[in-house]
Amino acid sequence: MPGTTRARRWLLNGVALLAALVFAFPVYWMFVTAFKPADQIQTYVPVFLPSPTLDNFIKAINVPHFTDFLRNSLLIAGTTLGLALVVGFLTAVTLARAKVRGRKGFLLLVAIAQMAPFEALLIPFFLVMRDTGLYNQMPSLVIVYFIFTLPFTIWSLRGFIAGIPVDLEESAMVDGCSRLGAFVRVTLPLLGPGLVATAIFCFITAWNEYFYAFVFMTDVQNYTLPVWLASFRTNFGTDWGATMAASTLFTLPVLVFFLAVQGRMVGGLTTGAVKG
Repeated sequence: MPGTTRARRWLLNGVALLAALVFAFPVYWMFVTAFKPADQIQTYVPVFLPSPTLDNFIKAINVPHFTDFLRNSLLIAGTTLGLALVVGFLTAVTLARAKVRGRKGFLLLVAIAQMAPFEALLIPFFLVMRDTGLYNQMPSLVIVYFIFTLPFTIWSLRGFIAGIPVDLEESAMVDGCSRLGAFVRVTLPLLGPGLVATAIFCFITAWNEYFYAFVFMTDVQNYTLPVWLASFRTNFGTDWGATMAASTLFTLPVLVFFLAVQGRMVGGLTTGAVKG
C-alpha cells in the first residue's frame, strides 16, 4: 500500500539520518574544540558554538620539528602508495589474466598474509631492520607499510580485473589493437573505481600508522604526524585544544586526497564503458 511504503521510507530515512548524526558528531566535536578558547574546553556545560580562536592551531604548528613530521608523513605515505599500486597492479593482472600454475595457492598465501596482525610482526621486523642497518631510517617504515598494504592491493585489484570480461579486450584486438593496447584502452579505464578505492586504503594505512613509527624511529626529526599527535599529552595532563587542532590538521590531507580522487570512482567507470 502507498501509505505503508511511504511510512517505511520515512522510517528508514530517519534511521539513516540518526546513524549519520552519530558518526558525524565526533568529527564535529573535534572541529569545534579545535577553535575553542582554553576556558571553554573543559566545562560542565558543553559549548557547541564557541568564540573561535586560532591559538590552538598556532600552538600545534609551533611544536618543534613539525615541518619534519609533515614531510616524513607525506614522503612515506606517498612512496608506500606508489609502490603498492605498481607492484599490486602488475601482480593482480598476472593472477587475473595469465594462466599461471599455482595461482590459487598464491592467492591463499596472500589472504593469509593479509590476516596477520601488525603487532605480532613487530619483533621480527625490528630484528630485520636492526640487522640490515635500516633501524631509525625512514625506508624501514616504507618497507613495513608496503608489506602491510600489498596483500590487500593484490586481492582487491585482482577481483576488479577478474570482474571485467575478457571479451572486451578480444573485441578490441579484433579491431586492430595489440594485447597491451586493448588492456590499456579498454580494461584500464574500467579499473578506475578499483584503483581509487585501493589507493585510498593504502594512503590511509600509511598515513595513520603510529605503532611502528614510534618504535622504529629514535630521532625526533624522523617521526611522523601520528607521533606528533601524541606529543600533546604530558605528565601534567592533555592539552585538548592543541590535540583537537592537531587532529583537524592531520585529517586535512586525507580529506583532500579523497576529494581529489573520488570523482574517478564514477568517471573511470563511465569513461571506460564509452571506450569499451
